[in-house]
Amino acid sequence: MAGVCSLLVLLLVFNSSCLGFRSPLSVFKRFKETTRSFSNECLGPSRPVTPVDSSDFTLDIRMPGVTPKQSDTYFCMSMRLPTDEEAFVIDFKPRASMDTVHHMLLFGCNMPSSTGSYWFCDEGTCADKANILYAWARNAPPTRLPEGVGFRVGGETGSKYFVLQVHYGDISAFRDDHKDCSGVSLHLTRLPQPLIAGMYLLMSVDTVIPPGQKVVNSDISCHYKKYPMHVFAYRVHTHHLGKVVSGYRVRNGQWTLIGRQSPQLPQAFYPVEHPVDVSFGDILAARCVFTGEGRTEATHIGGTSNDEMCNLYIMYYMEAKHAVSFMTCTQNVVPDMFRAIPPEANIPIPVKPDMVMMHGHHKETENKDKTSLLQQPKQEEVLEQGDFYSLLSKLLGEREDVVHVHKYNPTEKADSESDLVAEIANVVQKKDLGRSGARESAEHEERGNAILVRDRIHKFHRLESTLRPAESRVFSLQQPLPGEGTWESEHTGDFHVEEALDWPGVYLLPGQVSGVALDPKNNLVIFHRGNHVWDINSFDSKFVYQQRGLGPIEEDTILVIDPNNATVLQSSGKNLFYLPHGLSVDKDGNYWVTDVALHQVFKLDPNSKESPLLILGRSMQPGSDQNHFCQPTDVAVDPDTGTIYVSDGYCNSRIVQFSPSGQFITQWGEESSGSNPAPGQFSVPHSLALVPHLSQLCVADRENGRIQCFKTDTKEFVREIKHASFGRNVFAISYIPGLLFAVNGKPYFGDQEPVQGFVMNFSSGEIIDIFKPVRKHFDMPHDIAASEDGTVYVGDAHTNTVWKFISTEKMEHRSVKKAGIEVQEIKDSEHKLEASSGRVLGKFRGKGSGGLNLGNFFASHKGYSRKGFDRLSTEGSDQEKDEDDGSESEEEEYSAPLPAPTLSSS
Repeated sequence: MAGVCSLLVLLLVFNSSCLGFRSPLSVFKRFKETTRSFSNECLGPSRPVTPVDSSDFTLDIRMPGVTPKQSDTYFCMSMRLPTDEEAFVIDFKPRASMDTVHHMLLFGCNMPSSTGSYWFCDEGTCADKANILYAWARNAPPTRLPEGVGFRVGGETGSKYFVLQVHYGDISAFRDDHKDCSGVSLHLTRLPQPLIAGMYLLMSVDTVIPPGQKVVNSDISCHYKKYPMHVFAYRVHTHHLGKVVSGYRVRNGQWTLIGRQSPQLPQAFYPVEHPVDVSFGDILAARCVFTGEGRTEATHIGGTSNDEMCNLYIMYYMEAKHAVSFMTCTQNVVPDMFRAIPPEANIPIPVKPDMVMMHGHHKETENKDKTSLLQQPKQEEVLEQGDFYSLLSKLLGEREDVVHVHKYNPTEKADSESDLVAEIANVVQKKDLGRSGARESAEHEERGNAILVRDRIHKFHRLESTLRPAESRVFSLQQPLPGEGTWESEHTGDFHVEEALDWPGVYLLPGQVSGVALDPKNNLVIFHRGNHVWDINSFDSKFVYQQRGLGPIEEDTILVIDPNNATVLQSSGKNLFYLPHGLSVDKDGNYWVTDVALHQVFKLDPNSKESPLLILGRSMQPGSDQNHFCQPTDVAVDPDTGTIYVSDGYCNSRIVQFSPSGQFITQWGEESSGSNPAPGQFSVPHSLALVPHLSQLCVADRENGRIQCFKTDTKEFVREIKHASFGRNVFAISYIPGLLFAVNGKPYFGDQEPVQGFVMNFSSGEIIDIFKPVRKHFDMPHDIAASEDGTVYVGDAHTNTVWKFISTEKMEHRSVKKAGIEVQEIKDSEHKLEASSGRVLGKFRGKGSGGLNLGNFFASHKGYSRKGFDRLSTEGSDQEKDEDDGSESEEEEYSAPLPAPTLSSS
């Protein structure tokens, strides 16, 4: 009997909510107004299965018209999956109101506990193992999983049945004896999903809250002993007495926040602020903070509304071949560890009274808390006119300290204006994360407003860039002599790239991504490290690899990715490499890769599993002569001559040139010393970009924070491009006609320059755009590849992520001769400034008589607030904070000088 009771407790506490990746608070009020109790007649489609297209269908799972007669009644019903084939649930839409329903749970199993149309859930839910797929409570809004992620059902391994459990807490709404048909609608697809979603539940089963006690902590912790999982959302749950619930990953004594939230807010899934990976040996921990004030008896964990619960739901995805659909933790295996829990775990989160949702009814309060989290000011604040920095500080809120520094350092004005304006565009871009598919009319309006705001900010960005003075920069240009001019396409004006938010490749998550390139078919090629990592133990003081005993990487390290839908078209490179690094593709489609552990360069046929076509260097033997490399970083192959250039590397500071057959020709470069390195000196030449029609080779001189370009025939230094906004590092570069793309590195301790991408006019070296991702964030962007249509891919070696950015350009395009003779100039007519736009900019810069009150503008649009830009829809995105998150990360390139303090391993 005790075992049955324990099982019942486990089933009762699986209380969750919809997978709401729109920011739940931003849509809660609108959703609350549209939900209502079902009438006496059950509402819903006439048939439960509705085809969407050749691969997708919807499934409507509803209670068959029930009338609970007692509070805290649990009813269950089942529905068989209408196909024997494997399918994936990608969308959940609740069909319920908290006026009648306390919560709903959807389980997957192979056999339900009953074959009746519905039954009391104390008879059980599933006859076999039950996996929770979905949960809903407190009018949480509908949701959709991120692209490429789905809950697997059917087939040989997935569940054959869905079991819906509905908890009717307060039955006062059933005084008219109406019949309830609450439930959930699912969107399923037969298309295989590369990543499988799952749920990890941390819950307390033995917490006791003494009556009247002000603070009671309930702690849960377990060791994680599975394949890596990647957390992308979390959801908290308690009843009335819960104040705040916090979840963490603990690794080597370091606490990394998964999420913390008030359980009195709508109980939807909230996206993690930054991606959190959980690996074998980590500890997952959670704390619920309760108060016993107002109670006259002890409160225990249980399934009724007078009991309490302490639940943290972690939503994750795993690679399909290792996927586990459901895991639980009900113990506290490391209680002493909680002495070091971050203090934030015991700080309650402010809750606006009209956002609090009580059992069976809405708790409304006429007197609003003016200091609450989401309070809007009653009167519009007029921003100071004519002061650019005051305006931006008002708009950005949390960046006032940075604005203050910029304001009183006039020499930094140009850089700061560019950075802050770009940050506005980036913040607004975060808000426009809508998905394809049907929308409610209100959502159309909200999305339209977001797009309007984004477009106006981008217009401001364009206008600002045309009138502000050229930014302070350091670069030298060596112009060709008269008569030696070569044709170069020059880009000026507005060229903007932003993340392709509908591209699912961001969720591929291979190993550490070290290289990205494009093949002749414009497919994306990724070079990654599988389960190997470069850390402080990888090499000895003589650069000899120390982890040879691990053997080569046992999975394909080269992936060919469809640029449109991110499906893996082809893979290779199994059992060849130890620590992959650089990747390039020649005009014939051959792969050129470097391995820093092997100290070698390889030429590979993409269509052959045979031995490499060419190998340069000696395996596991670092050196600096004509036959050896020392941690080579990148390769570039001249499309006209077939000449091979190798950047070598971490422990050699040189560029080595070989013939197409691999014969040594020459080398140049030397190690830099001091703070002002001379031309031709390197500190980790990390990335190469050929400019064939100009016969130039450009090098990302990583630790010197600059780009150097050389003539390929004479090896003569041509130019240096160096900007203050690069910070101390330039990791990678990529060239397309007229444009040079780059990514920098994470700022050193105390530095201000953020990690980001840059678009530069190749002729002048001027930065014409900067960019960052919306989903997740740059941590160590390690390589970059650009196509001639303006599409850009960035691979990150710490977040194991590849992003796709697309061009939204309306640019001036001029053909010029490098000798300085202008031949023709063609301007895009769309780039001409309208008079009204000019007046707006004049007001922005204090030249007009009035003033553009952007605070009023944002506040007048639904979902926006003036202070810090309230975040809107996220729909599965891992949002990036504007400040450095301080999260732990892998120290990858240990041959380079390290910032202080040293980062922890993750």
